[in-house]
Amino acid sequence: MSEADADIRRVLTIAFRGHTELNLLDLERFFSFDMEWVAPHEAEQAVNQLATKGWILTEQQTVRLAVELGEVNVPLGWFPRPSRLLSPPHASSGERTPSESTPIAQTQSVTATVIEPPQSVESNLDPRARLTKRLVRFISRSSGLEPAELERRAQRKISAFHHITPWLAYALVAREQGLGMDDIADALAVV
Repeated sequence: MSEADADIRRVLTIAFRGHTELNLLDLERFFSFDMEWVAPHEAEQAVNQLATKGWILTEQQTVRLAVELGEVNVPLGWFPRPSRLLSPPHASSGERTPSESTPIAQTQSVTATVIEPPQSVESNLDPRARLTKRLVRFISRSSGLEPAELERRAQRKISAFHHITPWLAYALVAREQGLGMDDIADALAVV
């Protein structure tokens, strides 16, 4: 499998997570506004190219996968090159899904993990970055939300605000849950 094939499989794994079909316009919005992989004016072209190259099937306003994705590992913080979405490779011909197959959501490898801060000079200078796991446990216990749900919400914060640290994203989720910010600050306290 080429690197371009692997990237398209990752894109589709993320886009179809938990779904067997999507609305065509929702997929375009996901590519452009939610994930910011392509510009809004390029999203329609990306979806059309994926259909033309045999990765997805479109019927009226519905999109389904045309290939079996199998186990797909999506590294944390990964994103595709826009050129791969705008000019994807042809889908492998031997991997078409039968019309009555196992739902795609069951074949995807999706795991819930705590968002790890990137290993950079900035994260090494911020002592709170090491406390992210502790913060997640505290918020989970206090709010009743599962760590996987906390991660999903924190990822949305990171996508929306771009340049925030994972611990700050979790703190914002805690604030939304009505937790006292004094408690969050205490959980992030460094001596």
